[in-house]
Amino acid sequence: MPDDTQISAIRSQAIAQLEQLTAEPKPTYWLDGQRVHWEEYVGMLQRTVDWCDRKLAELDVFEVRSQGGA
Repeated sequence: MPDDTQISAIRSQAIAQLEQLTAEPKPTYWLDGQRVHWEEYVGMLQRTVDWCDRKLAELDVFEVRSQGGA
């Protein structure tokens, strides 16, 4: 799978999770001695989307045109 396709898939999954968590926010709680802190999780997902955006921009092909003088 090409890098851009894989990164786009990761980005889409993170955005879907962000949308769900924003629509149905959860409180912070403890489960089996582990703290589940949703605000931190949302921040991590947002950083994932930002990382994907940067990587996709780096992979984007661009062209520089120049004219030589004679």
